[in-house]
Amino acid sequence: MKAIKINGNIKVYSKLPNSWEGVMGNFSGLSDEEIKAYGFYDVVTPDYNSTIQKLSDIFWDADNEVFTYSVSNIEFSKTLEELKELTIRNLKMNALNSLSVTDWYVTRKTEKNIDIPSSIITERDAIRTQINTKEAEINNLTTKNAVVEYSTLI
Repeated sequence: MKAIKINGNIKVYSKLPNSWEGVMGNFSGLSDEEIKAYGFYDVVTPDYNSTIQKLSDIFWDADNEVFTYSVSNIEFSKTLEELKELTIRNLKMNALNSLSVTDWYVTRKTEKNIDIPSSIITERDAIRTQINTKEAEINNLTTKNAVVEYSTLI
């Protein structure tokens, strides 16, 4: 990706134009130095955590001769408690999905009184224990970022 500053505005190109200021066709085939001579430089995306951060304005980084983006923190509109509730709800949905794989054993036990294998009981108990542990961990978190970044995978 390349960008150029024109009249104080930065324009980003996912691919270079075919023609540019007197170069008719195959502009993108020019060397990097030739392309830089026309004012086109690489766009570099900084490392950032997209869960809690976002890319903001693009700017010219003269020291590195690249265009890059500012990174800013996402402002969450929900309260800490609302985020915890949402995260716990997601956790429980993931648990439901994990338990649903073996639900037929429970149905079979209810309908036909066929024993549930002990390995399945152990697996289901482990999922429920994990849910309780994770829910307690979520409730103990003290920042919005920590809650948003928390993994609800079972």
